[in-house]
Amino acid sequence: MPLATTRRAGLVEQVIEQMRALVTSGEWPVGQRIPPEPELVTALGVGRNTVREAVRALAHAGLLEVRQGDGTFVRATSELSGAVRRLCGSELRDVLEVRRALEVEGARQAAERRSAEDLRELERILADRDAALEAGEWDRMVQRDTDFHLFLVECSHNRVLTELYRGFTEAVRSSVATTVNTALRDEEHVSHAELLDAVREQDADKAAREAGGFLEELLANLHVKDKKER
Repeated sequence: MPLATTRRAGLVEQVIEQMRALVTSGEWPVGQRIPPEPELVTALGVGRNTVREAVRALAHAGLLEVRQGDGTFVRATSELSGAVRRLCGSELRDVLEVRRALEVEGARQAAERRSAEDLRELERILADRDAALEAGEWDRMVQRDTDFHLFLVECSHNRVLTELYRGFTEAVRSSVATTVNTALRDEEHVSHAELLDAVREQDADKAAREAGGFLEELLANLHVKDKKER
């Protein structure tokens, strides 16, 4: 797919936009290695330096990660998500505290504003999440649990809140995976049935309590664990 411009700066920007689109669309998923430089040069019809500049820019933005001797990998789906990953790192407490702030308000607004179609989709996602849990399909369970929280926030129909949360979803998924692994060891599993009931009943206060409750419990357990390790 040759690019129709002769301006160097324009070429770099176009390559950046095309590569960014592949990342944000999921065609290049998080964690996957992107095609090697020679393939990109051929596919884009540009020079090596143009591809290198585009990769360097996307790495600086946090979407890509260059691993010397191993290749370039997708790190995040947006600049916001990349920034969140850099800020949070592996600090589970930080992620859970931000999740609490966003998800409590998201649940409150979702209960007030959700449509009948929104509710059906929430029910479908949660049923699939619970089926994956029952079947012991942990990767699918983690993904569907993450999808449930994201769609619940989307049901708020608050565009700013939704975009903020979307930028946070990689960190959310990582925290879900961590807490699911802990729950598997302790044989305890979080149910979101009461949260869904609150949204179904359009009880905003109950939805907020349910959304915050399990996160408060996770944070409390983390605090106890930290104290034991000191």
